[in-house]
Amino acid sequence: MKSGAAPKTVAQYLAAVPEPARSTLKKVRAAIRSSVPRETTELISYGIPMFKYKGLLMGYAAFTHHCSLFPMGSSLLKEFASELEGYSLSKGTIRFAVDKPLPAALLKKFAKARVAQNEEKELRKKRRKA
Repeated sequence: MKSGAAPKTVAQYLAAVPEPARSTLKKVRAAIRSSVPRETTELISYGIPMFKYKGLLMGYAAFTHHCSLFPMGSSLLKEFASELEGYSLSKGTIRFAVDKPLPAALLKKFAKARVAQNEEKELRKKRRKA
């Protein structure tokens, strides 16, 4: 991403990302957006675009030589390990080429799994309070 003032909106963030990474992130964003509940919001958190639904769902970002998806924990990396072969992984991060987004089907699975995790977490909280 270009240096300068920190973005306050997802649109500002994406506008500052050079091509081809901008188009790649827009595809990532669209795949996630199509798989999450309507009430999911987007914001800048930790300096990157994030989706939020009953807590943070996942984020994505562009860097000089790669893009990353941040699924907010390592449990999904383990769950989808066979589908992530060939990608560079670290704890809670999936790195992919600036010109090649993660497959939309995989992004949708991640998004749905994260929604389910956040819904379960909220349900557990409600049960403890009752």
